[in-house]
Amino acid sequence: MRSVVPRFAAGRRATVSGRAVFWVALVVLIVLPLLFLIVAAFAGRWPFPRVLPEVYSLRAWRFVAANSEGILRALGSTTVYSLAAVLTTALFCWLPAQFLSRYSFRGQTLLEALLLTPALVPAITFSMGLQVVFIGLGLADTMLGVVLVLSLVSYPYMLRGLKTGYLAYRQAYDECARNLGAGEWQRLRQVELPLVLPAALSGGSVVFLVAFSEYFLVFLIGGGVVRSFPGYLVPFVTGSDRALASALSLLFLVVPVLLFVAQELFLLRFYRRKGIEFR
Repeated sequence: MRSVVPRFAAGRRATVSGRAVFWVALVVLIVLPLLFLIVAAFAGRWPFPRVLPEVYSLRAWRFVAANSEGILRALGSTTVYSLAAVLTTALFCWLPAQFLSRYSFRGQTLLEALLLTPALVPAITFSMGLQVVFIGLGLADTMLGVVLVLSLVSYPYMLRGLKTGYLAYRQAYDECARNLGAGEWQRLRQVELPLVLPAALSGGSVVFLVAFSEYFLVFLIGGGVVRSFPGYLVPFVTGSDRALASALSLLFLVVPVLLFVAQELFLLRFYRRKGIEFR
């Protein structure tokens, strides 16, 4: 008993220390930069080395209001092709994820490494040649071309997410449902999908973030014809007007945050309707 208590206390102290490190990292990496953006977006004059602005102003937000039409079009276009990239990668990765998780064969590790290559190789190394191919296929300067190139770059994240989900999904569940008389569609809808959905949404979240924040590939393949909010934002970020850059950066956060909140609410409602506790 004496040896157990110190170990329990040490484990509890380690847990508390781990939580403290987590909260400190959260504040330093997320909360403080976000607070800086909020303060900078309302700064009228902020000379160095003042900690806070000398004068506050709504000039940046008046600019946003005056140019709201172009900003909303860029945000809408970026959201559309990002969601389309998520759906495309899900369709292309579903069967390969099933196969890689259920079967073991010689050369599987090499095959998976090759499939994950787009996530490891810088996009600029193959994007120039890819642009020539897309021009030949008539996909350059089109929304479809942008969706395809973003799907090509980001599908490894969906593949890994779905494979992880299917590794946790035992085939015995499917066999049990089959023995109980469930058809193929019923097994997919009531057994497979509820168990794999969190992994699919996890991979889709990463795909969405990659596509939503991509600037170079959208500019190269879209040719300036496909509207992109990163393309709208970059000139301001690289310029000297910190207030405008901060205000537009805050708008850049709105869509991903809203979509992730909607995703969590959807999952909670989905599992409650299925009678499953989801935490």
